[in-house]
Amino acid sequence: MALQGAFAEHEKHLTRAGAEAVQVRLPQQLEGLDGLILPGGESTTMGKLLRRFELVEPICEFGRRGNPVWGTCAGMILLGKEVVNGLPDQNEQLLGLMDLRVTRNAFGRQVDSFVAPLQLSVLSGEPLPAVFIRAPLAEPLSDAVEVVALHEGRVVAARQGSLFATSFHPELSPDVRLHGWFVGQCSAAKS
Repeated sequence: MALQGAFAEHEKHLTRAGAEAVQVRLPQQLEGLDGLILPGGESTTMGKLLRRFELVEPICEFGRRGNPVWGTCAGMILLGKEVVNGLPDQNEQLLGLMDLRVTRNAFGRQVDSFVAPLQLSVLSGEPLPAVFIRAPLAEPLSDAVEVVALHEGRVVAARQGSLFATSFHPELSPDVRLHGWFVGQCSAAKS
């Protein structure tokens, strides 16, 4: 999704992982895609833009059909069913595809940003350098949600079926393994 946020960085990582990236700004641009990334950015702005460009229902339908959808940081917030510390109307802006309650800015403000080595259950090998910037935290609301990674005992990555959410920004790390994993999920879903 290329309405706002770090979509260009995701595009570079997807290309490095061997995929063809397409910038999505309109509903018809979802046609024929194998997966979708909702990037980090500003979640309230992104929610408003999703409505303005009439992308809410097309993205929800895309995800409900089993196509992989990955939300990073603000994208994690948008995928959730409920937001804590949001603006009064922010729950109405969520896509609600994942059984998650998401707390905005759980790690503090921009000046509190950090990088931490993170072991994810979907990746083998060395820990991923995870970039946390005003990062949210997730709380699963059902057994359908699989916790993929914890940081200091708190959920920072989760999946539910073909949906995936991370509170950190893997697109800001030089490590492209998580994007490669996502490309593999898209290929598997297609076949």
